[in-house]
Amino acid sequence: MIDLSVSREKIDRIDSQIVKLFEERMEAASEVAKYKMETGKPVYDREREESKPEKLGVMSHGRFNERAVKELFSQIMSISRKYQYGVLPHRDLVTDFRKTDKIPVSDSTRVYYFGVPGTHTQKAMEEFFGDGVQGISCPSFGGVMEAVQEGEADYGVLPIENSSTGGITANYDLLLNYRNAIVGQYVMKIDQCLLALPGTKAEDIRNVYSHPQGLAQCSAFMEEHPSYHGIEYGSTAAAAKKVAEDGDVAQAAIASRRAAKEYGLEIIADSIQQEKNNCTRFIVIGHEEIFTPDSDKIALCMELPHKSGSLYRILSHFLYNDLNMTQIESRPIPGRNWEYRFFVDIDGNLGLPEVQNALRGVKEEAAFMRVLGNYKA
Repeated sequence: MIDLSVSREKIDRIDSQIVKLFEERMEAASEVAKYKMETGKPVYDREREESKPEKLGVMSHGRFNERAVKELFSQIMSISRKYQYGVLPHRDLVTDFRKTDKIPVSDSTRVYYFGVPGTHTQKAMEEFFGDGVQGISCPSFGGVMEAVQEGEADYGVLPIENSSTGGITANYDLLLNYRNAIVGQYVMKIDQCLLALPGTKAEDIRNVYSHPQGLAQCSAFMEEHPSYHGIEYGSTAAAAKKVAEDGDVAQAAIASRRAAKEYGLEIIADSIQQEKNNCTRFIVIGHEEIFTPDSDKIALCMELPHKSGSLYRILSHFLYNDLNMTQIESRPIPGRNWEYRFFVDIDGNLGLPEVQNALRGVKEEAAFMRVLGNYKA
C-alpha cells in the first residue's frame, strides 16, 4: 500500500522546486520588461502567447497532461504579463477622461429626463440635481441620449437597473451608440401604485397600462387579479396621463403617487410591487468625459476574442490589481450570432495607478474596450 505521508513529502519537495523556478522565470520577465521599456515594444505579444503553450503542451505525455500544461503556461504567461504592465512606466492614460473638481451645474443647466412629468425619472433628476436646473421631459431613451450628444441638454437622466427585474437592456445598448459619458448615479426606492379615475372601483378595471418595467415589478399583483389585462406603454407617468385623458373607468395605470397627483387620479392600491424594497438605479449622462476626485465607480464595456478562457483572462486584470468588480451584464453583439459584449462595473477612480494598470491590460487583450464613465456611487 502507498504511504500517503511519503507521497505528500514528495509533492512538497516538487512544489518548492516549482516556486524556485517560478521566481527565476519572473526575474527573466523583468529583463524582458526592461527591453520593452527601451524599445517601446508592447507588453502583449499575441503570437507568442498563443504559440508557446502549444509547443510546451506537446512536450508532455498523455492528453490530460497536454491540456493541463497548456493551461498552466497560459496562466504563467498571463501573470508575467501583468507584472510587466505594473513595472513599465506609462505616461499616457488609457482613456480621454479629464479630472475636474466637480460636475458643472448652474441655473441655466438643462437636464433631459425620460418620460412625461410625474415619472420616477423626473423625481430622481430633482433629487440628484436639486431645484436649480431646468428639467425637460423626453418620451424615449434614445431621445435623451441624442439631446445630450447634440448639446441640446447638458445632462440626461435614465433608468439603468432595477433591484427586482435586473438591467434595463435597451439603455445598456444605447450607451455604445452615443459618445456620452456616465457622470453620476442615483438609487431611489420605487413604490408602484394602481391609479384610476376618481370614484373608480377595483372591479371596474379591465386594462392596466404601464412601462414594461412597471408591469414586471408588479407581476404578482397582476396574477392576483386575472381580470386585469396588462398593456405595455411608453412610461409609467405616460400611462397615468392616458388614463386621465381617456376618462374610461375600465382603465388604470401602474405608476407613482406623484403621477396620481400630477394627473388627478386616485390611488386604488398602494405599493403593489412584489419586492417591498424595490429600488431603481438611474444614471446621469453628460457629453463631456469627466470624473471627480471622489468618483469611486467605473463603468466599462468590452468585447472579447471569441475563444476559450477569454473572459477569465480579462477579468483577472481586476483581481491582480485588487479591484472589486460589482456587476457584469452581457448583451448580444448585433450581427454576430452567439457573440456577446460585457458591461462591467468596478470600484475605483481613473486617477489611481492600479486602475490605469488594469484597464491598460484589458485594452490590450480585449477585442474592444470603452470606459463609459467614472462617477460617485
